[in-house]
Amino acid sequence: MLGWLRRWRAARAAEDEAAEDDAAEDDAAEDDAAEDDAADADTGAEDAPLSDELDLHTFLPQECADVVEEYVRAAQEAGLQAVRIIHGKGKGTLRRTVHAVLDRHPAVRAYRLAGAERGSWGATLVELKPPT
Repeated sequence: MLGWLRRWRAARAAEDEAAEDDAAEDDAAEDDAAEDDAADADTGAEDAPLSDELDLHTFLPQECADVVEEYVRAAQEAGLQAVRIIHGKGKGTLRRTVHAVLDRHPAVRAYRLAGAERGSWGATLVELKPPT
């Protein structure tokens, strides 16, 4: 299973390694201005915030149930109160999969299809319970 959270963690690990490599190169450099610029760049890459929106178009259909489950858990742990899951309109298969996961997920307080301005029946708005 290559779920969303694993991809996100892998991306963060790669960013952390890149930041450490940049820091090591900066220590070896004698130009103070270059070191200051690198330090400024590093501070922006330290924490990749969790978005309140998940677009499932980038995942394989067989991954989507696991991705939604992991994403909702991570969103609740991050303290988000509401998220939007974009599943697309299509034939409704992915929407039904998303709703089935949300029906049984303990972090979900309620969910509904988005209004016309937020994706209509191609997206679902999810209200989360507070983290425990």
